[in-house]
Amino acid sequence: MSKILMVGLGGFLGSVFRYGAGEVMGRIPCSACPPLGTLFVNAVGCLLIGLLAGLAEARGVLAVETRLFLIVGLLGGFTTFSTFGLESYELLRMGNWPLVLGNVAAQVVVGLLAVWAGFMLAKLI
Repeated sequence: MSKILMVGLGGFLGSVFRYGAGEVMGRIPCSACPPLGTLFVNAVGCLLIGLLAGLAEARGVLAVETRLFLIVGLLGGFTTFSTFGLESYELLRMGNWPLVLGNVAAQVVVGLLAVWAGFMLAKLI
């Protein structure tokens, strides 16, 4: 039961942080940009999951409950690939192919680079 509570609490906090980040990033005016809030959240989430997974793998520093809270709960609630899918689909329905392709490419490339950067940071710690 404690594992479920750790995931639930982390998910609650991650969702609240995601909402706040989306609100802040949504204030940046840019009609030719992909959805910046989702890109920001996915990049930060990927960076943090790379860092935490790298630390857990290399140093064994995270207990099972801590990993459940941080990786499954907090980052699971914070990252937004479902939102990414919906926003990309909405751009597609509007017929904005260049922005659809740019959004998909940016989300995937930035996400992979952020996970790599997290693992590199973990090696430095």
